[in-house]
Amino acid sequence: MLPSPEPPASAADIARQVAAGRVLAADVLAASLRLHEEWASRLNGLVQLRRREAEAEATAIDDTIAKRASGAGPLAGVPVSVKECFAVRGLATTLGILSRRGLVDGEDAEIVRRVRAAGAVVIGKANVPQAMYLHETDNPVWGLTRHPLDATRGPGGSSGGDAALVAAGVVPLGIGNDLAGSLRQPANACGIAAIMPRTAALGEGGGFDTLPGLQAVRPRAGFLARTVDDLGLAIAAIGAACPAAVVPSKPRRVAWWDDTGPIPPSPAVSRAVHEAVARLESHGLEVVRVAGDIATEAAWLLLGIVAADGGDDVRRLFAGSRPTKGVGKLLAIARLPRRWRPFVAAVLRLTGNRSEAEGVLRTGRRTPAERAGLIAARDTLATRFSAAVTGCDAVVCPVSAVPALRQGSAARLVLAAAPCLLANLFDLPAGAVPVTTVRTDEERHRPWSLDPVLRAAAATDRGSAGLPVGVQVVGCPGRDEATVLHVMRLIEAGRERPTRSCGPR
Repeated sequence: MLPSPEPPASAADIARQVAAGRVLAADVLAASLRLHEEWASRLNGLVQLRRREAEAEATAIDDTIAKRASGAGPLAGVPVSVKECFAVRGLATTLGILSRRGLVDGEDAEIVRRVRAAGAVVIGKANVPQAMYLHETDNPVWGLTRHPLDATRGPGGSSGGDAALVAAGVVPLGIGNDLAGSLRQPANACGIAAIMPRTAALGEGGGFDTLPGLQAVRPRAGFLARTVDDLGLAIAAIGAACPAAVVPSKPRRVAWWDDTGPIPPSPAVSRAVHEAVARLESHGLEVVRVAGDIATEAAWLLLGIVAADGGDDVRRLFAGSRPTKGVGKLLAIARLPRRWRPFVAAVLRLTGNRSEAEGVLRTGRRTPAERAGLIAARDTLATRFSAAVTGCDAVVCPVSAVPALRQGSAARLVLAAAPCLLANLFDLPAGAVPVTTVRTDEERHRPWSLDPVLRAAAATDRGSAGLPVGVQVVGCPGRDEATVLHVMRLIEAGRERPTRSCGPR
C-alpha cells in the first residue's frame, strides 16, 4: 500500500486564487502534472497528455492576470481532463478501437472550447471503454484503467478515466458524458460527484456520435468533481445553466426509493440511500418514499430503445478491428434475431440465468413500427412517473446495485447500473454524490444463487469494505440543475471519506 497524495485545492479555490494573482496557473498545472506522474503507472487514467500546450496556456493566463487584463475567466488555471470521445485539437479520438489510432482531432469539441474560454487548462484525454459500450474502462489501444483504491477493481465507465483522475486528485474537474449512467456510475464507484444536465442546458457538448441512428435518447455532456460546488461552478462557467445554479432554489419535498431493479442492492447501497434521506430530513426537507419499480421499467425500456438497431451503429465503428470479449458479447446479443430470442431465453432460464434471459427478451432489433411503440411506451411511463412524484422537487435513489466492479465483470453486470437509466430516458437532470463506504459486515449478505449475474454481484460485494458508495439525485419534471445541485449539497454535508489507502492491491 502507498499513501494517498493530498488532493489539490478545489476548482473554485484554484480559480479564485489564480484570478487574484495569489497563485500562478503554471504552478497549479505543475502540481497536477507531478501527481499524474506519480499515479500514471497505477491508474492509467490520462492516456493522451498535452504537456507543452497546457504549459503554454497556463503561462498565457498568468501573463494576462499580471498585466491586469480582463478575461481570466471563472475557471482560471483549473486543470481539466477530457473524456477521449471529445475532440481536443492535436490529440486522437480512438474510442479504444485499433483502426482509429491515426485519426487526429482537427479542432476542439464544443465543450472543450467552452471550458478553455472560461480559463481552464486542458491537460489531456482520459481513457474510455472500447466504443464506450461498457461500464469498464479497458481497451486494446490504451489498456486498462484501475480504481484509485483497489487495482483489482475498475473506476466504472464510460467516463471512467476522468473519474479515476478526479478521485486520485490529479485534476479537480473532468469532462464526461452520459447515455446510460456513464457519468454517475463511475462517480459512484470512485467516491466523487457528477452532474448530468438536461439536454436543453448543455446538450451533447460535441462528443463523438457513436449512435447516429439513435434519436429518441441522446448522450449528454457533464462534469465530474470532488465537490458539488465545483460542479456548480463548471456548469455556470460555461453558460450551461441559469443563474439559479449559482444561487440555488430551495427544494422542499424529496421522493426516494432504494430499489435497484433486476439486481438487488448491496447492503451498503440501501444504507447510503437511508443515510442521505436522513440528512435531508435533518435539513428540514419533507421526504416521501415511493415505489421504485417505475425505475426498473424505465431501465428495460431504455435498453430496448438503445438496442433497437441490433448494434449496427457500434459495429460499424470497428471497421475490421475486433471488439474486446465483453463488447463482443454484448454486440452478439444485440444481433440475435428476435425470432430466436424466446428459445435462447428459455435455455438461459433452465440454466438458472434469469437476469440475462430477461435482457434477451427485452432487447434486439426492432421494426420502425416497434420502435414507435417503444417511444409511445416511454411517453406513457413518463406520465406515470410525473404522477408518482407530484409535488416533489427531486428523487434520491441508488446509482448502482453494487460498489465498484471487479475488473472483467462489467459485461455480466450491465444491469447493475439500471437505477441510472430513468433520468436518461426522461431527459431529467441528475447527479451522483458520495455518502458512505462499505462496512466489513456488508460484504456477504446475498443468498446463494444459480444466476451468474447474481453470483457476480455477490463476488463484487466480497472484499469491498472501504469502497465508496453514493446516491443519485434526479430532478423531477420541471426542475433544473439548480435543484439537483442543492439537494446534492445537503447530502454532501457530513459525508465520510474513503478509508482505504490508495495504491495497488
